[in-house]
Amino acid sequence: MFNSSKKDQRSSTETTSLIASGTHIRGDVQFGGRLHVDGKIEGSIRADDAAAVLTLSSHAQVIGEIQAPHIIINGSVNGDVTADERLELASNARVEGNVYYKMLEMSAGAQINGKMVYRAEPPRQLSGPGAEESKS
Repeated sequence: MFNSSKKDQRSSTETTSLIASGTHIRGDVQFGGRLHVDGKIEGSIRADDAAAVLTLSSHAQVIGEIQAPHIIINGSVNGDVTADERLELASNARVEGNVYYKMLEMSAGAQINGKMVYRAEPPRQLSGPGAEESKS
């Protein structure tokens, strides 16, 4: 009568984890889906999902590297930030480290003390039956 399999069919991007204000984590964090940080993390943060989203609130503090497809920063980061797809820096964002991005949105007031490096998509290889013919 009730379909309980719908719960299992949720995509990982619908899953949200929270590191609350007052929480202090020492060690690396690996996540899938969405991760919202209000607390402090001393260690790297890495996404294991191609659609993962990391959000750092204005109270968040990260001491370590960050790597995720979509990153929204409104807190402070002391370490390199690599956004595979999109990086959003809100007005309270403070980054002490290099920033690697494909697409960048930066609000007035955001600060970066490091290099800003644009990363274009790598060249794509043609594949399939027509690829060999077009090389000649």
